Amino acid sequence: MPVTEAEVRRALEVVQDPDLHRDIVKLGFVQDVVIQDQHVSFRLVLTTPACPAREDLELQAKEAIMGLPGVESVAIEVTAQVRQRETKPEDLIPGVRQCIAIASGKGGVGKSTVAVNLAIALAQSGGRVGLLDADVYGPSAPQLLGLTTERPMTSSGKIIPLERYGIKAMSLGFLLEEGQAVLWRGPMVAGTVRQLLADVLWGDLDYLIVDLPPGTGDAPMSLAQLVPLTGVVVVSTPHTLAATIAGKATGLFERLDTPVMGVIENMGEWKCPHCGTGGRLFAGMPGEALAQTLGVPYLGSIPFDPATGAGDEVGSPIVVSAPNSHAAAAFRNVASALAAQISIQAHRKKAEEPTWATVENASR
Repeated sequence: MPVTEAEVRRALEVVQDPDLHRDIVKLGFVQDVVIQDQHVSFRLVLTTPACPAREDLELQAKEAIMGLPGVESVAIEVTAQVRQRETKPEDLIPGVRQCIAIASGKGGVGKSTVAVNLAIALAQSGGRVGLLDADVYGPSAPQLLGLTTERPMTSSGKIIPLERYGIKAMSLGFLLEEGQAVLWRGPMVAGTVRQLLADVLWGDLDYLIVDLPPGTGDAPMSLAQLVPLTGVVVVSTPHTLAATIAGKATGLFERLDTPVMGVIENMGEWKCPHCGTGGRLFAGMPGEALAQTLGVPYLGSIPFDPATGAGDEVGSPIVVSAPNSHAAAAFRNVASALAAQISIQAHRKKAEEPTWATVENASR
């Protein structure tokens, strides 16, 4: 006699998501269970295509089902559906499920390089990803993506973002003449950030990565107030000064009620490509220590690699130009860690939502 769907679901309750700390049945990951004689099939719907535990969850689920009496085979289709952030009727980017800002306390830490490579790494994992270069004073996305000569088209009054390396990209740099400087004050910066969000045909995206200008000026504050951000990621280098100023940037977003999702260390360990030996070039506060000081997750370290800068010069990010390099692997690992934090944040917010019974009891 074949197993029942109830038995299948009970068996799968032993499989726990390592980030959300609940079993995959209660999380709603198990869908479309089909039982035909001794064969069981179902869909495993994760919260991100970049799930670092994807293969392990699939293996555990298969083992759990194969342990049931009478089951001879199991087929699992692993997919992902990124959860929707909180939105309001006046939301400027309603088709964007999660919006993450990449920030830094000071310039020169490689924040834009990190933002571009993270966006591409998330797209390579199967996500629908956009990149908004919100650094209105020093837009770098055109150079980093090799789009310096491209100009976006318009459709029905909306700007169509350019596409490169599997992501949609928009930057003020696409609209300026080469070498043209921006001499704007606060209100104009806020208006430009708003236009780059509302007047661009982003479509349906899983993730919109927003590259902020360094510091704590008008653009980061405008973005945090205009869009319900999922959170912000702080990029720093192993310098005590960079870490100190990064802490101040973190404080800004906390005052704006924007969650700080973690710290990324850039220009960390260096390794010789020939002999494999190496070490740290900078002796300041490491990213992991900064994260501990700020009380936020540590998402990982990007190694110091001259090839990363070389790719920036020719518009070919290292996750594309050298996908098998140590740096590219680090970017993919950090992207997975970020995706996990996004899922944790979305799950936490959903858990905080009052149920119908809770609302009813509160009204009595």
